[in-house]
Amino acid sequence: MIFPKGNKLNSVLYFKCPRCHQGAFLAHPIYDLKHFVSVRPKCDKCGLKYRLEPSFYTGSMYVAYALGVGIMGLVALMMILFVHPFSFLLTFFTIVGVLVILSPFLNALSKIIWANFFFHFDPNFSPLENTP
Repeated sequence: MIFPKGNKLNSVLYFKCPRCHQGAFLAHPIYDLKHFVSVRPKCDKCGLKYRLEPSFYTGSMYVAYALGVGIMGLVALMMILFVHPFSFLLTFFTIVGVLVILSPFLNALSKIIWANFFFHFDPNFSPLENTP
């Protein structure tokens, strides 16, 4: 691993539990569209409940919006720099295509980032034994 345990990027980039950095955060693979980015109820390693309240991940929409705007700006900049002559319509459809393809990933990424705002790494967590 590039980032050691205790670093928020360890949890975010590997989609691991924000507290123990070992348990899986997502219940299914990101591009499994049947179960669109469902979060596990709790960590299978340390028992952390991933939801503080019923609509906890609604706030992750703000993070997803920021990520989307950043990607939109990056794609627009690349189109301006590398496509001659510049076409607004081509740029628009390229941005839409990139965002549609990346939307499941951005949704999952925004949820793990949102969870890391509220849950913090605990080096002294006690692993659960025989978790049901």
